[in-house]
Amino acid sequence: ETSSSVVYIKDLELTKLPKSTSGNVLAEDENAKVEGTGSGFIWDRFGHIVTNYHVVAKLATDKSGLQRCKVTLVDSRGNSIIREANIIGFDPEYDLAVLKVDAVGNELKPVTFGTSRELQVGQSCFAIGNPYGYENTLTTGVISGLGREIPSQNGKAIRGAIQTDAAINSGNSGGPLINSRGHVIGVNTATFTRKGTGISSGVNFAIPIDTAVRIVPYLIVYGTPYSDRY
Repeated sequence: ETSSSVVYIKDLELTKLPKSTSGNVLAEDENAKVEGTGSGFIWDRFGHIVTNYHVVAKLATDKSGLQRCKVTLVDSRGNSIIREANIIGFDPEYDLAVLKVDAVGNELKPVTFGTSRELQVGQSCFAIGNPYGYENTLTTGVISGLGREIPSQNGKAIRGAIQTDAAINSGNSGGPLINSRGHVIGVNTATFTRKGTGISSGVNFAIPIDTAVRIVPYLIVYGTPYSDRY
């Protein structure tokens, strides 16, 4: 039930500026290089999508106009659709970003929010994402620890992170961590790997959903986090 609320994000770099910037889907004949992939989830029915900032950092800092973001998602009828997404807000300090797709005529299915306040070490959790481009991959595990600190994209520390042994690999970033009811409890963001191997160590982290619920509305309305508005 939750997988239809999870999206596949593909970062693209055009070799040249397109003649027309109109349209929701990048033309297949446009010469674009895939820069990276990631995951995200549908926040609301207005087409807002939450992901990690590091998944779309090149788009957020693009000065050339050549960066694009293509999102594959599923509507409420089960139809797979592809849209070009615009970035409307981001917060590197918490590694969160909000994209928006034009979803006119397609009813979207937002995730169901849980809470991260009452999590307990040992309880089951599940990660849904697109590791290495394999869409709608489910991995399972338990909450391994709470209140962890992990480095953020601007060099500061993200406090209160959820540690889990549910496998999170390249491409999982930005996808939801859910509980056994399918409620989102975190945003998958990082994994420790064994040096030189690229293999996950089983020490993985997610940003608590309570943090995202506090920050994302400001990103949707103002484009920047509350702390940057003053």
